[in-house]
Amino acid sequence: MQTDFTNANELNIIIAGEPFDHLLCHPVLPYSNWEWATVCRSESFLALKRGVQSAVFRLGRRPTFHQTDNLSAATHSIQGTSKREFNEDYEQFIRYLGMTPRTIAIGKANQNGDVESLHRPFKNRIEQRLKLRGTRDFESVGLYERWIQSIAKETNQTKSKRVAEELVAMTPLAVSRLPEYLTAEVRVNSRSTIRVKRNIYSVPSRLIGEKLRVRIYDDKLEVFYGGVLQLAMERLLGKNGYHIDYRHIIWSLVKKPGAFARYRYREELFPSLTFRKTFDVLSQAYGHGTKTDSRYLKILHQAAAVSESEVEVALELMLAEGRIPDADLVKALVNPEVPKLPEMAPYTADLTEYDVLVKHCKAEVML
Repeated sequence: MQTDFTNANELNIIIAGEPFDHLLCHPVLPYSNWEWATVCRSESFLALKRGVQSAVFRLGRRPTFHQTDNLSAATHSIQGTSKREFNEDYEQFIRYLGMTPRTIAIGKANQNGDVESLHRPFKNRIEQRLKLRGTRDFESVGLYERWIQSIAKETNQTKSKRVAEELVAMTPLAVSRLPEYLTAEVRVNSRSTIRVKRNIYSVPSRLIGEKLRVRIYDDKLEVFYGGVLQLAMERLLGKNGYHIDYRHIIWSLVKKPGAFARYRYREELFPSLTFRKTFDVLSQAYGHGTKTDSRYLKILHQAAAVSESEVEVALELMLAEGRIPDADLVKALVNPEVPKLPEMAPYTADLTEYDVLVKHCKAEVML
């Protein structure tokens, strides 16, 4: 089996209305050209692990060799030489599946020629199906991936004779599927943030000082406390990035508004331009200081507690009328309606209905 990544941004896929930058992890059997694909965000070990497992468990059998180019997810350079060797995690994973890891020679991309040559035809088929589909928008990444794999299934059916020959030559898969995530234990600092894989993420302020267990997937993080899932969020690519959700920290900032001015990620506490304009108007009216910060934080608290979009509309109305935004007025404008429970008379069971049912059943049996 040869596995390689291919950039799929040219397909202009949209997920839930938003452009979706991604790659495809593309395993191939060179003899039959059987192929499979999974969606991923980067050429990471986790993406490679998921792609390879998806392919071999789809086959139910394992090839003798698994071959990649010298991508960093599988190999690393040996200091002082031009050679590369397998990463320990990758080699253990491939051998667990019962395969022998193999790479192409450095600078010899033609040795991975089969999978390389199949990237373009596969993406061309996806492009044609997108045109027939009439839209490039999918509700979720999962639905998009399943749609791509349905194309691979149809294509593989045209190669069934050679695939059957390969399957006979392979050994049945005799292991269970490994988890496709890494785990890390992190402690929440006083800013209500955690550092995972060189990036910063906010978590609810009630977790400050606590130790959390994080599952790190190729595309997301799952955060657990006391064995219970607390939140899931998109994983950042690269390093030194940050993802701050004001909803996580607003509760502690309302209690200590003096921390707002010194908060390292303060710009993330303006969800939109309207909120930024609101803060500027408050600053012009009351000056810079804790009282102004407190007024703004109370408004932001309403957005977290009720609805960001409704609070934004209320702020836009006040700004358009030249009024100074006020948390109490915002609350009055967006005060949610409390649903009224319908009045229902207590139900009294009529036991004679059961007698009728029993008689009906006996009559059916007699017939």
